[in-house]
Amino acid sequence: MTSEEHVVLVDGEGNPIGTAPKSTVHGGDTPLHLAFSSYVFDRDGRVLLSRRAGTKLTWPDAWTNSCCGHPLPGEPLASAVVRRLSYELGLRVDAVDLILPRFSYRAVMDNGMVENELCPVYRVLVAHDAVPNADEVGAVRWMPWKTFADEVMSGEMPISPWAREQVPLLTALGADPLAWPVADPAELPVAARPGP
Repeated sequence: MTSEEHVVLVDGEGNPIGTAPKSTVHGGDTPLHLAFSSYVFDRDGRVLLSRRAGTKLTWPDAWTNSCCGHPLPGEPLASAVVRRLSYELGLRVDAVDLILPRFSYRAVMDNGMVENELCPVYRVLVAHDAVPNADEVGAVRWMPWKTFADEVMSGEMPISPWAREQVPLLTALGADPLAWPVADPAELPVAARPGP
């Protein structure tokens, strides 16, 4: 039997202040905790979108970016990205780049459930199709980045609240997602920086 997965709790400045079981964190008073968002691209610059499984506690059945998740205590964020992409989408990763090191958001569902995450954003390159894990992902689809970004920003595409906030920040980095500048890991909040 494996021990329960924990998440890293952080203060408003991004310093680690403890851990908590993942199963207890999300509710009506969700504490700020460390997470990540990733946007997976193929060599043509198409982005992989995923629809969250209907059994998800937060935003079930919502379309969103490729993959989100939580690093385990002590796990480098880039390693968590690779781990979750393998688990949720069966993807082998060619490259993982930090793009938005200090993104954070708070969102409330209609039922009062809260997401409250310090959530650095990564660009990931892959060379093959996803094989979704039905426990995590209901469906996937590839879209040209510009089409996706335009539809999100015009309000045409229903999307998760975190992706709605991330997409304008990403488009501000340039029209070609494969040419976005890579951020310095030193810009990550303390809780998310690689250890010695």
